[in-house]
Amino acid sequence: MLSRRTKIVATIGPKSREPEVLRALLAAGVNVVRFNFSHGSREDHAQAFERVRALEAELGRPIAVLADLQGPKIRIGRFKDGRVRLVPGQPFVLTTEEVEGDETRVSVSYKGLPGDLEVGERLLLDDGKVVLEVVELTPTEVRTVVRVGGELS
Repeated sequence: MLSRRTKIVATIGPKSREPEVLRALLAAGVNVVRFNFSHGSREDHAQAFERVRALEAELGRPIAVLADLQGPKIRIGRFKDGRVRLVPGQPFVLTTEEVEGDETRVSVSYKGLPGDLEVGERLLLDDGKVVLEVVELTPTEVRTVVRVGGELS
């Protein structure tokens, strides 16, 4: 028999962590369960993990666990008019200095951001709705060009 190298991954959430739903997913061929640690409590994840291990023993086959860890929460500051609309091609600066944001720049909560980035990297804002490309870095600024525009508030 040929072994399958392709994996079927299912993210486990409030509904899918119920024993009957989890059992149905595994019976349907899921062989990797993903826990998104950006959501849910440690207790919820621990309980679901124990269910996965119990079902693994019951089904007699290995089930991999993928832990998607929460990254840092980097926040932008406030805009003087409450919000701005960014358009593709427009320059936009993220600064570690405290500024009143406008259509040209805004403060960021993480002071180490300029040192952690490289020119050419893309930054996703508002859950990926706005995309910026890094074009220049200074000790206090991340100078970017808007690749995908949208509204920020």
